[in-house]
Amino acid sequence: MNSPNGFSHKVVNLENRTFFLQILKFENGYFVSIAEGTNKIGSMVVSLATGPTPITTTVIPSRTESLFLKLIAERISTRMRGIALVSTFTQKELDSNTAKALMSEIMEMIENG
Repeated sequence: MNSPNGFSHKVVNLENRTFFLQILKFENGYFVSIAEGTNKIGSMVVSLATGPTPITTTVIPSRTESLFLKLIAERISTRMRGIALVSTFTQKELDSNTAKALMSEIMEMIENG
């Protein structure tokens, strides 16, 4: 669901798990929140893409989803040539199919928003 103020959100059910996706768009980037079960801030990564390769920094480390966080932040920042701040809170580790599905949902929201 999109709104004129640059905020969009969606609830996604994957393999008996419920994820809340929230995206806040700015002129120079995005804030993306992925939360499972409850709306919490979790691990956080920032990526900045102004040159050929993005610069990515971990703000709040993740025990399990660090690669997923890095990939999604870099993909978003590269796509829009700006900043992507991504937060992920999950109840348990994401399997590869769930991670791919979440990535697809988020990129679709960004491209359509």
